[in-house]
Amino acid sequence: MSTKVTKAVITAAGRGTRFLPTVKGYAKELVPIINKPNIQCLVEEAIAAGINEICIVHRHGEKTIKRYFTPDTDWQLYLESINKTEALDSLRSIWKSLKTLKFVPQSPRLPYGNGAPALAAKSFIGNDPFVYMFGDDLIVEKNTGRYLKKMISTFEKYSPSAVVSVKDVGPTEIVRYGSAKYLEDPKYPNRISGMYEKLPASEAPSFFGQGGRFVIDGAKLFPVISKQSTGLNNEFWLADAINTLAAQDVVLTEATDKESDWMTTGDPLRWLKANIAVALNDNTIATELKDFIKKL
Repeated sequence: MSTKVTKAVITAAGRGTRFLPTVKGYAKELVPIINKPNIQCLVEEAIAAGINEICIVHRHGEKTIKRYFTPDTDWQLYLESINKTEALDSLRSIWKSLKTLKFVPQSPRLPYGNGAPALAAKSFIGNDPFVYMFGDDLIVEKNTGRYLKKMISTFEKYSPSAVVSVKDVGPTEIVRYGSAKYLEDPKYPNRISGMYEKLPASEAPSFFGQGGRFVIDGAKLFPVISKQSTGLNNEFWLADAINTLAAQDVVLTEATDKESDWMTTGDPLRWLKANIAVALNDNTIATELKDFIKKL
């Protein structure tokens, strides 16, 4: 069992029906953020934070994600012929940086929900600590990996069961997310007693909504999640496992900030907002985009 966090699991097992008809042809995680698939942004974030082993859990029978991350001789030869080999430099960097890039199909026998990919990746995780990343979420930051490094640092400093990403989403948006309930504990900063899914503002314990990043102790997670039943809306929620861990041990949160903003890309409107946010962080296109928006 390792004490250093070097593994990450990226969840990519959904069908993404809100992006039909586009995702009839490829996985929703390949829908681009500017010129890169969403999932490539996550892989690069993990690598920048010190991760060198990544497992992508994809829908059973889905092949486009693995094909995307596999070197392609035809493309390489074509780009050489037109002297544009730098177009695939970002992918080549991923291949060079990773010790392991594994693709695991999620069995149809597993329950539906965002906790199921952890069960699918159990043999990859073992008893090690690992990063868990929702495949349709994004951290928008100029310094890639900055926020995830903070989460990992908090985990390695305090050795909790888990560190959960949160963002102050305010009273209007909190109903869309799990809401953190905080405990006063001088020994452990930002300790929570649990996450409470999709409550209205009047019932939410805080406006800190659960983001799409977790750092989790695999040895503590699997005894809990392997016995867990489906919960709200008959879904298998990772938040339910986090709540059990919070009751049994210590679970902490790490909040995003202005330098590292969490955004979801799970529906077309929020995907578009994320694209704009990323573009405004890109000095090569930000000025022209701002000028365009002003003229609308």
